[in-house]
This record gives sequence, structure tokens and C-alpha cells, in this order.
Amino acid sequence: MCYEIHTSDYGKGAPVKRKRILPPTYLFVSILVMVALHFIFPIVKFKPFPWNLLGAIPFALGLAANLIADRAYKKHETTVKPFEVSTVLITCGIFRITRNPMYLGFVLILIGISIFMGSLTPYVVIPVFAVLMDVVFIRGEQKILEETFSERWLDYKQKVRRWI
Repeated sequence: MCYEIHTSDYGKGAPVKRKRILPPTYLFVSILVMVALHFIFPIVKFKPFPWNLLGAIPFALGLAANLIADRAYKKHETTVKPFEVSTVLITCGIFRITRNPMYLGFVLILIGISIFMGSLTPYVVIPVFAVLMDVVFIRGEQKILEETFSERWLDYKQKVRRWI
């Protein structure tokens, strides 16, 4: 089975905690910081044109990961928003590769933008972004999933990596 419906929580979708800044905002701010670093402190320019266009590959992969995951959330009628109780544990498709396809997609988008810019300083933002996603979102989401889906979640968690 691709997913499990947790009927006792079906339709809940209520926020577990207060309203928070959502991950796309973190992505947008990260992109702005990367652009600022590139223009203010470019340090080393190492990817000249046309090689910097290779950034389109991770960018496109990241965008695709987000669209595929978003489509899966809609198809299985569960929430995409962090800290809302999921009504379905999706374990198929892109979720067989990573437990967090949207966060992975965001990181790939940042990598693509860094390659496109062609200087060293934008890369500093990527690990900071990944750690922020882990601390601010992923850990809390996984706790909620464990509480909601218990053994099924633990089994899935053991089989599929957090990132890749």
C-alpha cells in the first residue's frame, strides 16, 4: 500500500502550534541573501559562462521534486503545511527516495542558483538553510508523524532517509 489513512485524525488538519513563517519564505530570504553575497562579497568567481548554466539542472530537479510532492499531497488529500496533522502517510513515488522531498527540492534550487551565480559566497547559505529546515520544521513534523502513525511511521523512517 502506498499510504495509510489514520482515520481517527482524518479531516483534522488543525494547526498544532501557533502560526509560523512557512518554508517558502525561508527559501525566498535565502535566495535574497545569496544574491546579496554574490554581489557584495563574490570572493572567487569560478564558473564562467556558459558553465554556470549547468545550475539549471539542480534547479529544475528541485522544482520538479516540489511539484511532484505537492501533487502527491493533493492527490492523497493531506496537508502540505508544516505542523498541521497529516491525515495520510505517503510512502510511494518520490517519498520512496526521501522523506522530505520539498525540503530537498528547496536545497537543490539553492544549489542551482549558486552554480548559476558562479561565485563562492552563495554556497554558504545552503548548509545554513538545510540546518534551519531541519531544526525549525523537519524535527517537529517527524514528531507529529510518529505520534499520528506510530509503528507505520517508524517502519517508513527506518527504510527511507531524511534527505536522500
